[in-house]
Amino acid sequence: MKNKLVQSTIILLIGGFVTKILGMVIKIVMTRFMGTEGIGIYMLLLPTFMLFIALAQLGFPIAISKLVADNHHNNKNLVFSALPISMVINVGIIIFLFFSSRFIADHLLHESKCYYGLICMGFVLPFISISSILRGYFFGKERMIPHVISNVTEDVIRLLILLIGIPIFLSRGIEYAVAFVVLSNIVSECTSIFVLFFFLPKNFTISKQDFIPHRNSLKDVLSISLPSTGSRLIGSIGYFLEPIILTTTLLHVGYSNQFVVLEYGVINGYVMPLLLLPSFFTAAISQALLPIVSKSYGKGKKRYAKSKIRQAIFFSLLVGIPATVVFLMCPEIPLKWIYNTSEGISYIKVLAPICLLHYIQAPLTTSLQAMGKAKEAMYGTLGGMVIRTLLLYICCFMKIGMWGLVIASASNIIYVTLHQYKHVKKSLK
Repeated sequence: MKNKLVQSTIILLIGGFVTKILGMVIKIVMTRFMGTEGIGIYMLLLPTFMLFIALAQLGFPIAISKLVADNHHNNKNLVFSALPISMVINVGIIIFLFFSSRFIADHLLHESKCYYGLICMGFVLPFISISSILRGYFFGKERMIPHVISNVTEDVIRLLILLIGIPIFLSRGIEYAVAFVVLSNIVSECTSIFVLFFFLPKNFTISKQDFIPHRNSLKDVLSISLPSTGSRLIGSIGYFLEPIILTTTLLHVGYSNQFVVLEYGVINGYVMPLLLLPSFFTAAISQALLPIVSKSYGKGKKRYAKSKIRQAIFFSLLVGIPATVVFLMCPEIPLKWIYNTSEGISYIKVLAPICLLHYIQAPLTTSLQAMGKAKEAMYGTLGGMVIRTLLLYICCFMKIGMWGLVIASASNIIYVTLHQYKHVKKSLK
C-alpha cells in the first residue's frame, strides 16, 4: 500500500489528462456548432441535470467503493443490492420529468427551449447510474485502469456522435441540438458499461437471484450512501436554484432574457470550465485517496492517513498554483485557444485565486467520506450552499449583473474548503 496513492494517481492522471483533452474538444465542437446561445441554454439545463444525477445515484458509487475497499463484504451482493433500488429511483425521476419539464422550462428557467433537453435527461439517468456503480466497485478494488479506459472510450464515442449529430439537429432548431447533446450520453454511457463489464473477474456470472437486494448489504450501503448523497444533493440543489434565482431576479430588476442566457453561458460555458481544468488532477488524487485513507484510518493508522492527505494536497497545489498564475497573467490566451473567444476575462481574473482553494477541496471532502465523516462533509456543503444562495439572491437585486454569481461562487468555495480542512484536521488528531 506504500506507493499505491502515487501509482493510482499516475494512472488516473494520465486518464484524466486524456479525457480532459477530449472534454475540451467536445466543448469546442459544441461552442463552434451551437454558439453562445446554444451553450447558454445547455448551461441553464446543466444544474437540473446534476441534481437529478445526484438523486438517481443516491451516493451508491461512494458507498460501494468504501465497502469494497474495507473487504468485509460480498462485493457481488453489494453491487447487485444497489442496482435494483437505483433503477426504481430512476423510473420515478423519468415519470416526474415527463410531467414537470414544461413547468420547469417555462416558469423556473424562463427558457422554453430547455423543454426537450429536460425530457431527454430522464432517459439518460439509468445508464449513468449503472456505469457509476460499476466504477465504484473498481475504485474500491483500487483498479484504476478499467475506469480510465471506460472514460476515454466514452468520450471518444461521444465526440464522434456530436460531430455527426449536432449539425443534423441544429437544422431543426437550437433546442433540438441541445436535446441531442443531452441524449448523446446514452450511447457513451452504454459504451462505458460494456468496457467495465469486460474487466470484471472471468468467473463472474449473473443470475436472477443476484438482482434481489440483500438486506444486510443494502443496509451497509445505505448507511454510507445517504449521508454522502446528502452532501452532494445539497450542492446540487444549490446549483439547481442558481439559474432559477438568476433568471427570476435579473429579469425582475430590468435585465433582458438574452443578457441572462448569454452571460450565464459565458461564465458556466467558458470561465468555470477553464478555471477548473486543473481539477482533473484533483479528481484523480481524490479517487485514488479514498480506498487508501479508508483502509489506513479503519486500522487506526491515522499518521499514515494524514501523510497521504498532505501528499494529495501538495500534488493538487503543485498543479493548481502554476495554472492560477497563467489565468491571472494571460487569461486571453487559453480562452482564445480553447473557445475562440475573449469573453469572460474579467471574471477569470477575479475567480482564479479563489479556485486555488477549490483545487484542494475535493481531496479534503473525499478524506472525510473515507474516514466515515460524511455528515461533517455534508454540513460543510450545506453551509456553503446556504451562503451561496443568499448572496446570489441579494447581489442580483444590487443590479451588478453576473457579478452576483461570481461573488456567491467565490464565497461558497472559501467557506466549504475551510470547513472541510478544519474537520479533517480534527478527525486526525
